[in-house]
Amino acid sequence: MIIIAPDSFKGTMSAVEVCEIIRKEFLAHKSQLDVRCLPIADGGEGTVDALLFNGGEKISVTVKDPYFKDIEAFFGILPDGTAVIEMAAASGLPLVGDNKNPLLTTTYGTGQLIKAALDRGCSEILIGIGGSATNDGGIGCAAALGAVFLDENGNDVSLNGAGLSAIKKIDLSGLDKRLFKTKIKVLCDVVSPLYGADGAAYVFAGQKGADEKDIKVLDAGLRNLAGVSEKLLGVDNSSLEGAGAAGGLGFALVSFLNGELVKGAPAVLKAMGFERLVDSADLVITGEGCFDEQSLLGKAPSCVAEMSGDADVIAVAGCCRITLPEDSKIKKVYVTDKEGKSFEELKKTCFDDLKKTAEVMAKDYFSKKF
Repeated sequence: MIIIAPDSFKGTMSAVEVCEIIRKEFLAHKSQLDVRCLPIADGGEGTVDALLFNGGEKISVTVKDPYFKDIEAFFGILPDGTAVIEMAAASGLPLVGDNKNPLLTTTYGTGQLIKAALDRGCSEILIGIGGSATNDGGIGCAAALGAVFLDENGNDVSLNGAGLSAIKKIDLSGLDKRLFKTKIKVLCDVVSPLYGADGAAYVFAGQKGADEKDIKVLDAGLRNLAGVSEKLLGVDNSSLEGAGAAGGLGFALVSFLNGELVKGAPAVLKAMGFERLVDSADLVITGEGCFDEQSLLGKAPSCVAEMSGDADVIAVAGCCRITLPEDSKIKKVYVTDKEGKSFEELKKTCFDDLKKTAEVMAKDYFSKKF
């Protein structure tokens, strides 16, 4: 058996597309070959489609977008009943276009997606929190599930980044009780704490439209949220690795909504049955757009390799910026862009480049070169 388990080639090809191209080239050499596709996602856009690739149902839901306007979003339900949510579907950066302002955007719609999954009877939820347009500390998400955030006069605060500094009281008595009977795993590869120099505002808010003044306001608001939360909960979750992911959504999911922060790639692989399948595999193919030092330090390719047992592991990438160490489980990295093309050129040629590379990989496999 051959397992194809790549991440996306960001900006050019989804993980699903990468899988299909490689699969077709191997089957072209031997049509009866047992080839299984397990596209991996990092918790951002494409996570639901990747996990549903081998079965499940995609559900459409009307929710609030980052500016509280109604939009059609979605989540998935796997064959075992596990719900898969990507916060980007409701609160993602692509939804705001050029109108970026993390002082005003909210994760409310993400909370509505969680509620929709609960309404479907899902007792386990995987939620990817990459690609956010928000820096609201997750208060919008929590509010959609019954939490209340009040100012010094007992009034509701704005459920966005601008509202964080006004929070004086948090009331969790109205939270959806089903949350505490539900296993919620938060797919997160970001290690940022909630606030500070390495926190949500200073590291990520700039790319969401914040200027220097806005960043200081947002960071102060996140500090305030952490302080009020600690008084209520008796625990400080602000320094957890991943608390600052998605503008602090990681913090809210752990602090208020019974969530657990987990590494994205291992959780996705387990949900797709990789551990069970790999026992019967003699070759595993992984990869991503750019193969570098980080690829061997916890990203999808290294996780696939670590979980591959006795199977041979190879990788495919648009470019490769490292030399594999002698003890690497990954035997070889096949590069699709040997000419160093511009990104605009790559968007035009990436599919054909991968097809040609996959043909070489297949020939090497059948001639037993690895």
